[in-house]
Parts: sequence; C-alpha cells; structure tokens
Amino acid sequence: MFSLQRLLGKEDKFFDLLEASARESRTSVKALEHFMKNPDELKSLDEFIIARRNEKKINDQISEALCTTFVTALEREDIEALSVALYKIPKTMEKIGERILLAPHLIRDVDLSRHVSMMEKATETVVTMIQELRRGVHLERVKAQNDKLQVLEGEGDKLILDLLKDLYSGQHDAIKVVFLKDVFELLEKVFDRCRDAGNVINHIVLKNS
Repeated sequence: MFSLQRLLGKEDKFFDLLEASARESRTSVKALEHFMKNPDELKSLDEFIIARRNEKKINDQISEALCTTFVTALEREDIEALSVALYKIPKTMEKIGERILLAPHLIRDVDLSRHVSMMEKATETVVTMIQELRRGVHLERVKAQNDKLQVLEGEGDKLILDLLKDLYSGQHDAIKVVFLKDVFELLEKVFDRCRDAGNVINHIVLKNS
C-alpha cells in the first residue's frame, strides 16, 4: 500500500477534488428525491443543473491540476479515470430529471423511493471509498466497500426488473410504456455509474498495494 507520506502536501488537492466530486453525485440523488415529492407542483431542473455544473467545474479543476502538477500521489490516468467516472453520475441523474419533466403525469403513480434510497447508499459508499483511498488503508477495507456497491447494483437491477415486469403486463398504454422504460433504464445506469467509480478506486488500490 502506498505510504501516508506520499499523500501529504500539495497532492492532497486531488483527494479534496475527488471527494468533492463524489459528494456532488450524492447531492444529485438528493435532487431526485426532492423532485419526486409533491408531483403536482411546478418542477425545475435547477438542483440537477447545479450539481452537474459543480461536478463539471471540479472535473475541469482536476484536468488543470494534472497539467500543472509534476508529482501526484496517484497515477495521472487513474485520477482522470476516476474523475470521469464520477462526473457521469450527476449527468445521468440530470437526464432522469429531464425525462420526468417531459411528462410528470406518466410517473405520478410509480414509487421510486426504494431506488432513490439505494442510490443514496451507493453514492455514499463511493464517498467513503475515496476517503479510504486518501487514508491509504488496506485493500480489504476498500474491497469490502466495493463489494457493497456490487450488492447494491444487483439489488437495483432486481428492482428495475420488477418495474419492467409490471410495465409489460399489458395494463399500460404504449406511450407510458416507452416513457417509463426510458426512465427505468436511466435509473439502472446510475447504479452502473457508481459501480464503475468503485471499480476504478478498487483498481487504484490493487495497483498500489
């Protein structure tokens, strides 16, 4: 495992930025939770847009820092890969908000609370993994968190399959089926994005252990 000494000094800024990026992913999930409440109220994408713009700003800061910093605690390609993986989470969350805003009446009777709760756990796990990466902990602890992400992804897939089973029951009109299928697939992608970020972190730790 890389030593704590290598994580000290100016290289800390990469861990600060990566953790901030992961927190914006969690914020975007909160935005969906707020978005789904009170379906009859006028909605806007402001919370999603702010989270995604903040994420983009952090991503740009990481890219700039990689160009101006000669020595980094982690390999440059690993920092960049993790930054890109994290950016995709709020970007996907914003797409979900965009779809719902197109036809909110089509999702009014669909309960996504369990999905949102699990996405909160997934993004929180990603934050924890980056914090562990900063500390230079043993592989076993990061692997345990990554395994947790894999379980959450699997449970998320099962929830999506349950929704799709009802969707294809023949009880819904074609427009609703097409609309909800698109939303459900984006929900599934959020879990995939979190898993991808976790896999990058796990890969970084494996390389440096």
